[in-house]
Amino acid sequence: MNATLGSTLSAETVRMTVPYACAALGGIWSEKSGVVNIALEGMLLASALGAVATQLATGSALAGLLGGIVVGGAFGAAHALIVRLGVDAIVSGIALNLVAGGGTRFLLRALYGSSSNSPSVSGFAGLESASAQPWVRGVLDPLTILTVIACVVTAYALSRTPLGLHVRASGEDAGAASSLGIDVPRVRLAAVAIGGCIAGMGGAALAFDQHQFQSGMSGGRGFIALAAVIISGWRPYRAVAACAAFALLDSLQIVLQGQSHSSHDLLTALPYVATLVSLGVIGHRAAGQRPVDRG
Repeated sequence: MNATLGSTLSAETVRMTVPYACAALGGIWSEKSGVVNIALEGMLLASALGAVATQLATGSALAGLLGGIVVGGAFGAAHALIVRLGVDAIVSGIALNLVAGGGTRFLLRALYGSSSNSPSVSGFAGLESASAQPWVRGVLDPLTILTVIACVVTAYALSRTPLGLHVRASGEDAGAASSLGIDVPRVRLAAVAIGGCIAGMGGAALAFDQHQFQSGMSGGRGFIALAAVIISGWRPYRAVAACAAFALLDSLQIVLQGQSHSSHDLLTALPYVATLVSLGVIGHRAAGQRPVDRG
């Protein structure tokens, strides 16, 4: 692999890790509190539109980022509240994903007269030109830096703070947590909303990277991020590392498409095949560790 190809691959990997990692960190907050969250896909999609719409309305990339975070947090809070009402978390997650998929198309047409894409936005493009090296631009991108900070804060907060202790207690044994005076529903609402805000940052990163919102642009990233959460054992650093591995495969298929005559469909499937294989290995190990029923 020549230097140019290596630099391009590195830049693409850094760029693509951010949405995956933000969604995975959001999933960890939710899952640690005891709320299964398959709505990460919808959070990414809705917050991407929220970020673009806010920047188009205000002309500010920072306002756009905040808009994406708010939309993601609102989706997280909605998920927690729906589950609190007694709806199964899987059903709630599927419903929110469907709402995000259909709702973004409806809003696109209502706001911009198109059901496929929005007008273009600059994102943080002004800061991206600070370096000639693509991978340096990726590392110094504000959203990359914020993702690293979110990972460190998540790991510290969940393991070293009273809030983190309450979140973990609510997820591990809600009855015992309630007996100790912890308001489990409120803790879960806070945790899932915080996770939604972090996932919303990933949606904003996805939209700013493409410089517009495109219908269905999350492209399964939320589901892959959820797989990374499971693979990591609900550990933030490991989850981000798994996301980086998936992003590397995603980047590899983009780079190889321009370098070879390999099958486009086969290359595109790389991240999804890796996800299925990883989950299959974990499932096999878990099955092997179950106690044998000897009757």
